Amino acid sequence: MHTNTFVARKFLIAPVLVLVSLFVFFDVAPALADPSAAEYGVVLNLSGKQRMLTQKMSKEIVLIAMGHQTDANLKNLEATAGLFDKTLKGLRNGSAELRLVPTNNSRILRQLDKVDAIWSEFKPVVQSIIDQGSASQEQVTTVAQQNLPLLKQMNKCVKLYEKDASKAGMSAAPGLAVTINLSGKQRMLTQKMSKEFFLIAYGHDTDNNKLNLQETYTLFDRTLNGLLDGDASLDLPGTTDSTIRGQLKTVKNMWDRFQPTMAFGADSATLTISSEKIILVANGNVPLLKKMNKAVKMYEKKAAGGAL
Repeated sequence: MHTNTFVARKFLIAPVLVLVSLFVFFDVAPALADPSAAEYGVVLNLSGKQRMLTQKMSKEIVLIAMGHQTDANLKNLEATAGLFDKTLKGLRNGSAELRLVPTNNSRILRQLDKVDAIWSEFKPVVQSIIDQGSASQEQVTTVAQQNLPLLKQMNKCVKLYEKDASKAGMSAAPGLAVTINLSGKQRMLTQKMSKEFFLIAYGHDTDNNKLNLQETYTLFDRTLNGLLDGDASLDLPGTTDSTIRGQLKTVKNMWDRFQPTMAFGADSATLTISSEKIILVANGNVPLLKKMNKAVKMYEKKAAGGAL
């Protein structure tokens, strides 16, 4: 009698303990926690930086095809592609090295799948250029066709992160998520306009690249002014922070010297681009990118509540 009662109680208690264990597990599982504002700042910065890397790779490939500082640009291309690949994996799975937390959002994971699908076709072309030490006209055409779809799918991913950050980790400062996104996008625009300028100089799809170049440098100029003083249509509140404003003014001073060459390349009357202008853009685009990147890092720090 007593033995049967003990066995019955044992079988009743066991399922209850399992259920309690499950409730405790799911209640404290860290993977389900939303990223903090600081973590969102890193994610928005690095996912946004991916957009820039798509254009930087493409720019470097056109420079290789033109025979401009081939060895240096091959080395740069290998580093750029490697960073894009590492960051793409980090956005999905997390990366202690990059300070990225894993992504749990199902919509973002599906969007990363789309980026992965295009990258799986783009990456072999990049690798073949690195391996052979040169870029053919056919490869330039392939890159010119594939880089914008890769950029657009990556940009959709950033917009999903921005939306997520605005309603969660950065809910106390809703304008900051947009600002980090668009300041980060400026880095991409420095590389996109340079790529378009070099495609024009190379003679690839000249008319369309002139139109693209005009649109790109105009957007860069407008966004830069919006980051400084606000732009309602871009949802940019502007900034009164003296440190950030000082950095943006540094970018603007450099941009004021760079912009006339962009305008020259986009002009329908421009038939040829001299080697001097190619060198000017080749030497000037990365310093402009770096100064803009410094501003983005300041916004990221602001998201984390750190001192600038």
